[in-house]
Amino acid sequence: MTRGISAAGAVARAYRRCMRASDVAISMETVTEDMPAREAARILAAQDLPGLIVVDTMGRPSTVLAGTQVLRMALPSYCQDDPALARVIDEAAADVILDGIGNRTVADLLPRNRPDLPAVSADATLLEVASVMARSNVPLVAVVDRDRVMTGAITLDGLLDRMLGT
Repeated sequence: MTRGISAAGAVARAYRRCMRASDVAISMETVTEDMPAREAARILAAQDLPGLIVVDTMGRPSTVLAGTQVLRMALPSYCQDDPALARVIDEAAADVILDGIGNRTVADLLPRNRPDLPAVSADATLLEVASVMARSNVPLVAVVDRDRVMTGAITLDGLLDRMLGT
């Protein structure tokens, strides 16, 4: 029995030393579905992220707005149909591409089948975060409190940096 107690104690000590989601989570600006899409695009560009976390009015994460979804709505359809046609637009004219977003909102940019945003508690281990991220195929994981209100986020880059010690 002494051996079992010491093994349990060792596991408990290792658990306490383990890096947690709260140790690697970053503060991240979020968006709501009623926010203008143009504003969301600016936030996305300023934060250099693969996407933005969409939250409800209570601050609970619901889904992710992928940067590629913003591009899809901004680019003219002929450029999406044939990327070679994009070559005919010079750099000066490329500035007007975001005009394709028009007066749309974040809700307008979200796909019909919205993926649930993966979320973990602050005490989740990095291996748990990696597992949730890999299973969901989303490069962002929300860190939430007991009420599922977002307290931070973990990006794929940030997670890999910590796990690989870079």
